[in-house]
Amino acid sequence: MIDQEVKEKALTRLRKIEGQIKGIQKMVEEERYCIDIVNQITAVKRALEQVALIVMKRHVESCVSEAIRMGNSTRKIEELMETIDRFVR
Repeated sequence: MIDQEVKEKALTRLRKIEGQIKGIQKMVEEERYCIDIVNQITAVKRALEQVALIVMKRHVESCVSEAIRMGNSTRKIEELMETIDRFVR
């Protein structure tokens, strides 16, 4: 589960991303230079990836490590690997 620290970090980053998205919308409305828009989209994509890594790290520290301690880690590890596979594609 997400703890308070991870929740705060993720929400802080997501609020910044929300501002970036609004900025991109404005850039499109103003018909700004295409490459500038694409560069901002790339920055948002990277910022979202960072949020995903924060949450994934917490998942490994809590859910996966707990499953390992309990001796039933196979499904959690498979789930994690499937998630990582989707994340890197």
